[in-house]
Amino acid sequence: METPGNEIFRDSIGTVTKDGKRAWVFPKKPSGKLYTYRKFVSYFLLAFLILAPFVKINGNQFLLFNVLERRFNIFGFPFWPQDFYLFVISMLIGVIFIALFTVAFGRIFCGWICPQTIFMEMVFRRIEYWIEGDRGKQMRLAKQPWNAEKIRKKGLKLIVFLLISFLIANVFLAYLIGSDKLLQFVIDGPLNHISNFISLLIFTAVFYFVFAWFREQVCIIACPYGRLQGALLDTKSIVVAYDHKRGEAKNGRKKFRKDEDRKVLGYGDCIDCFQCVNVCPTGIDIRNGTQLECVNCTACIDECDHIMESINLPKGLIRYASEENIENKTPFKLTARMKGYIAVLVILTGLLTGMLFLRNDVEATILRLPGQLYEHKENNIISNVYTFKLVNKTTEDIEDVSFKLMSHKGTLKLVATSDSFVVPSQGISKGTLFIEINNAALTGDRNKIKIGIYKGDKLIETATANFLGPRSYR
Repeated sequence: METPGNEIFRDSIGTVTKDGKRAWVFPKKPSGKLYTYRKFVSYFLLAFLILAPFVKINGNQFLLFNVLERRFNIFGFPFWPQDFYLFVISMLIGVIFIALFTVAFGRIFCGWICPQTIFMEMVFRRIEYWIEGDRGKQMRLAKQPWNAEKIRKKGLKLIVFLLISFLIANVFLAYLIGSDKLLQFVIDGPLNHISNFISLLIFTAVFYFVFAWFREQVCIIACPYGRLQGALLDTKSIVVAYDHKRGEAKNGRKKFRKDEDRKVLGYGDCIDCFQCVNVCPTGIDIRNGTQLECVNCTACIDECDHIMESINLPKGLIRYASEENIENKTPFKLTARMKGYIAVLVILTGLLTGMLFLRNDVEATILRLPGQLYEHKENNIISNVYTFKLVNKTTEDIEDVSFKLMSHKGTLKLVATSDSFVVPSQGISKGTLFIEINNAALTGDRNKIKIGIYKGDKLIETATANFLGPRSYR
């Protein structure tokens, strides 16, 4: 048992041996009330994760992160490069939300919502239990020589893991390129899209490596959120915690003996059965206190509650609690830092909501043609040439689109097209236009003009541009 002042365990991680080699974790198959709740949450999130790129709202993919084409859909709302500020605010809201939950409830995101944990614990680990058995059988299988049984079980696990990794890679690709393109690639066959197929195989290999070999090391070594936890947690944060005051009492832990009065002898309720250690997917001893490796999966809570129930002791020796709750029995309260995060979250959410309401369906950009000066025509008319780009963010064509000069009296002419045109759904229309204004209406060599974009007689967007003219000496 570690003495209270001895924290040597914090100098290394539980998945590395003293000589620096990988200490493979064979967690016991968890069971209990919280594990059942986690399964329901995980199945819902798995269904959401798999179906989200294939569900469409008003023709838009529910979730799309097409980095190459710079197109994003969040909950069915399309975001173009012109809407990047909205995307940034959305990401900031997500980060602040996770930070708030970390300050209040520790690494609960990792244990209940993180895709890495859900796939590892609820998919790959459960398949491993089905093929190789529980903790003891897995450890014996790992130690035994390569015979027919080991080859059969390891081979079957390899095939199943590869198939699931391939399925996850397809879903991942659907998020990146769009489900319609992915399904078309499947129909056309891999040979017709060899580069995409190679990308799919690379993703499959990465997912297989993560879930078949790297496993809990992702949470302990690779994920930055574990380090963030260390900076955000305090004594008021609710985490998966061991009640050391109840478990250790005056004389520490002791193995269970029937009909023994532990309180009279001065021993705590912890019977040192190590079941909380055996069931931990990251191989830690929660009795040592809050640790970087703990992902708040609650497996130790269920296992400890089962042990306490079997020896007629109160449950909750390991539970969701804060350090102050264990030490001083103080209830959970919102701290000043939590209130600050909530205030920032409310402000950002309000800002995003307002910007979404103000967001136009059409984005217009009108710029003077680079390198071109104004042209002086008859009757004191000054002409400037411009390029325009209209982005249609909706899933329907915008018909009968036209331009009108709003700020000055003059004429506006489109080049190589009629006065009205169509902007395709989720597409872009580009072109060139001339604007002619009488020099008498200009106030100098650089004038700000306003141009209206109309759908029929309805104004749908406005744009501004600079109009150059002769320098005025008046």
